[in-house]
Amino acid sequence: MTPQTVITIAQQSLGVMLMVAGPLLIVALLVGLAVSVLQAATQINESTLAFIPKLLAMLAVMIIAGPWMIGLLVDYIRRLYESIPQVIG
Repeated sequence: MTPQTVITIAQQSLGVMLMVAGPLLIVALLVGLAVSVLQAATQINESTLAFIPKLLAMLAVMIIAGPWMIGLLVDYIRRLYESIPQVIG
């Protein structure tokens, strides 16, 4: 196993990680920002108010994009397992 192979595998895994976690993090950021603006406008200082909307929005994203995320992960793991003979030998 060469250092270039290790770097390639690490780059691919980071790319897959960002593609899977990205939609969830972006939605959580946008919902948190919207709730923060609403809290600032209404002067409601309840810290638990942002939790439920974020939770529901992330659940909706997982329902909508879940099959794509699972497909991406399964494809990456399949390619990784199939490359074991080339990496070892």
